[in-house]
Formats: sequence, structure tokens, C-alpha cells
Amino acid sequence: MNDNVKDKYMTDLNTESDEELKQLGERAVSSEDIFDGFILHVKKDMVLLPNGNTASREIIRHIGAVCVVPVTADNKVIMERQFRYPIDSVITEIPAGKLDSREEDRLAAIKRELREETGYEADEWTDMGVYYPAPAYSDEKINMYLAKGLHKGMRDLDDDEFLNIYEIPIEDLVYDIMSGRITDGKTQVAVLKAAKLLGVL
Repeated sequence: MNDNVKDKYMTDLNTESDEELKQLGERAVSSEDIFDGFILHVKKDMVLLPNGNTASREIIRHIGAVCVVPVTADNKVIMERQFRYPIDSVITEIPAGKLDSREEDRLAAIKRELREETGYEADEWTDMGVYYPAPAYSDEKINMYLAKGLHKGMRDLDDDEFLNIYEIPIEDLVYDIMSGRITDGKTQVAVLKAAKLLGVL
């Protein structure tokens, strides 16, 4: 897909028409704060539906996040193993992290996260678009990147951050995703997009 076609395709998918908004759109008529945390902010809104009725929407407002598929010169991906408390499991993920603020530059944020979590920096960065992990109840937006031209330095983990790093050929990682061994959503999407860009798929 050439860039012109890709740009038109992405624009068509992400731009709703006035008519479509009239048919499907919802408008908030009231909003109540339920919980105001450091990362998550929970609200209960009443919305006006297209047919004139109202309905409640419990939503999570999120500061935003970034993730990256870091690929070495020999097509291996730097991966992480990390314990996730909500699911009480150690899972496999690509490097990622939350923004320091909604206004933070996304590329600067993922460069920081990659260096802190893995020790790697990269010479070449490709923006792979946006991923909404749970649009039914959250506005969390994750910006995805591909990083190449890696060179390794020192990790700088947060005091409450514990994770293991390993390398895996991207072909094997794709196999692990397709066989169900990788369950993290952002990792599945970003790795498959990266594999396509790299000519692996």
C-alpha cells in the first residue's frame, strides 16, 4: 500500500461524517466524578442517544500511553516479562509506559521508556499509529512505534518496577502471537504491524 493510498484509507476510517454523527452520536447531558486517581479518572455520564432517550456511561479517563517494538539489526525484538497485578500473572509485553501528562510529546515519551526499561536507544523511529485498548469504557490511547538502529546503554528502572528482558526473532514472536501465547493486546497489534512493515508478514 503506497503512502497516498494509506493516508486516504486511514483518513476515511477515522473521520465520521455529519450524517454518521447524527445517526450514531451520543452527547453528554451530565457528568459525575466517581474516582480521581493518579492514572485513572472514573466518571459516570448521562448521555443523549440518537433516538432521544438517555443512558448512563461509566467511563475511565486515562492520561495516555506509548509502546514500541524495538528490533535489532538481526531482526530480533527486545521483549519484557512483567508481573501484572490485576490479572495476577507474569506476561510478555513490548516496552511501554504511560505519559507524564496528556500534553507530553509521544515520541519523547517512548524514547524515555525504552531507555529506562531496557537500556536501549534507537536511531530510527517509525510511527505505527494509535491503539485504543478498551474504547467501550475508556479513552486510553496508546501510540505505537517501531524502533531500529538500536544501541544498548544502562537501564534506569523506577523503584517500583521489576521486569526481565529477552530477545526473540520477530518470526518466532509472530508465531507466539498467532498461537495464543502472547495475550497482551498492544503487543499483538504492534508486533503484527511491525512485522508487516519489515516484510515478515
